[in-house]
Amino acid sequence: MSAVIIDGKAVAATIREDVAAAVGALTAQGLRAPTLAVVLCGDDPASAIYVRNKGRAAERAGIRFQLHKCEASVSTADVLRLVAALNDDDAVDGMIVQLPLPAHVDTAAVADAIAAEKDADGFNPANFGRLAEGRAAPVGATPLGCMELLHSYGVAIAGSRAVVVGRSLLVGRPLALLLTNADATVTICHSKTRDLAGVCRDADILISAMGRPGAVDATFVKPGACVIDVGTTPRAGTVVGDIDRASVEPVAGWLSPVPGGVGPMTIAMLLRNTLALADARRRPAVVV
Repeated sequence: MSAVIIDGKAVAATIREDVAAAVGALTAQGLRAPTLAVVLCGDDPASAIYVRNKGRAAERAGIRFQLHKCEASVSTADVLRLVAALNDDDAVDGMIVQLPLPAHVDTAAVADAIAAEKDADGFNPANFGRLAEGRAAPVGATPLGCMELLHSYGVAIAGSRAVVVGRSLLVGRPLALLLTNADATVTICHSKTRDLAGVCRDADILISAMGRPGAVDATFVKPGACVIDVGTTPRAGTVVGDIDRASVEPVAGWLSPVPGGVGPMTIAMLLRNTLALADARRRPAVVV
C-alpha cells in the first residue's frame, strides 16, 4: 500500500487564505495592515527568487512588503545599521534577513541584532532560547511548516519516536525542539551519526533536512512511518529532495515530497508569523 502523499500546496493555500481573511478584517476596522520587511544582501540567484516569492505571497495576503537590498560588498556594520533602523520603525511588524549573507558579514551578530518582537523567522537566539524552554516564541517558518503538515494530516506526535536528520539552527534544531515540546521522543542525526539508516528505521516520524539528493531510501524507513522531506538541492531547473521517492513511497505511511511539500509551507508560515507579530505588537503592555 502506497503512502498518503502530504499535499503542502493545499495546506499552504488554506493558511494563506486564513491570513488574508484576518488581514482583511483588520483593515476593515481601519487598522493598518501588517508589514513584513526583508533584507537581501548580495546577488545570490536562489535568494532573489525566494525573496520575490515571499513578496508576492505577502502582497496577495494584504500584508505590506518592504524589500531592502544591499550590495554584496556591504559591511557587517551597514547591515546592523539597517536592522537597527527596521527595529525602530514602528510601521514594521516582522523582519527577516535572507540567508546566506555574504561570507564576510557576521551572521551571528546580525541574528543578535534583530528585535525579538519583530523576528519573523525565529532568527534571534533569544527566541531560540524561549523555544528550548517550551515557551511561546517566534519560530522559523520551515520547522513550523513541518509541524503544521503533521497536524493537518492527523499524524500522531505525542509518544512517537521522531528522527530529524540535520542539525542546522534554521531547521533541524528548532524542529527537534518543536517535536520535543509536542511530547515526541526525538533523536537528532548528523554527519557523525553511526548507522544512520538503522537509527532512522526506528522512527515513527522521519524528517530529513540534510540537502543530499536521494540519500534516504527505503532502507531508512520503518513501514508505516511518516516521512517529511525538507532537503532542497537545485538540479536542472528544479529542486530535488533527500528522499528517494520511488523506493520510499511504497513503504511509508505518509510522505511529504519535494517539490510540493514543505516548500509552499515555508512562505505560508512566514505570513502567519508576521500576522502574529503584528497582533502581539498591538496588544496593550501589561503593567506589573
